[in-house]
Amino acid sequence: MVLSLDRWVGKVAVVTGASSGIGAAIAEFLVEKGLIVAGLARRSELIEQKAKELSGKSGKLHAIKTDTAKEEDIVNAFKWIEKNLGHVHILINNAGVTKENSLRDGDAAVWKQTFDVNVMGLCIATREAVKIMSANKINGHIIHINSVAGHKVVPMPGINVYTASKYAVTALAETLRHELNAVDSKIKITSISPGLVTSEMTTLNPVLGEKRRNLMNSFPILKAEDVAEAVGYVLSTSENVQINELTITPVGEKF
Repeated sequence: MVLSLDRWVGKVAVVTGASSGIGAAIAEFLVEKGLIVAGLARRSELIEQKAKELSGKSGKLHAIKTDTAKEEDIVNAFKWIEKNLGHVHILINNAGVTKENSLRDGDAAVWKQTFDVNVMGLCIATREAVKIMSANKINGHIIHINSVAGHKVVPMPGINVYTASKYAVTALAETLRHELNAVDSKIKITSISPGLVTSEMTTLNPVLGEKRRNLMNSFPILKAEDVAEAVGYVLSTSENVQINELTITPVGEKF
């Protein structure tokens, strides 16, 4: 198998949650490989700054201010991309949120926000990308950035509904695969499940509880760039090859 992203050069990739962490690393990786990347996030100014830093690369990064908890924002973002950048060939559903809370006496608004971003936002972005790919006969690729928590319950303080939201992502990837197969679509769907990754959701979170921070800091951890390279790997496969699920963890992970 020849690992190359050449067939994607000049094509449009959408990365949600592209302002920091894994999303920013994926956006930068794809720009360096020659893709046109639409970075979606609420903090679009961070993406604009990254775009300036990457101005000399073979691809290009565009910032689109988007709240992935809002359907209208996502739909409008895809309309802008289609009009100004071209047809979407790749979607990286990376946007995610986790807030310390509990199930026994937690805040329902926090639960809802988690599902709005991690599940509903992912579904809406996927729908918009599939519509564009199908209408234009594009054999595209949709990648969900999932988590090891989407396959087993991680005993992490305050994790509350996050694990349930990621279990949903696992089911949604497989359900979409069945739907695409039923209509003989060649669009690929891959779920990438990293273990613990350094990001604003984990060890870099300024409001992280001391117990949770100490626990995370005691574990081996991945870099955001490790996940970006995993994205590159699944995108580099031949058109007849689909990686359904890719789990990557740091050596020695205890989950």
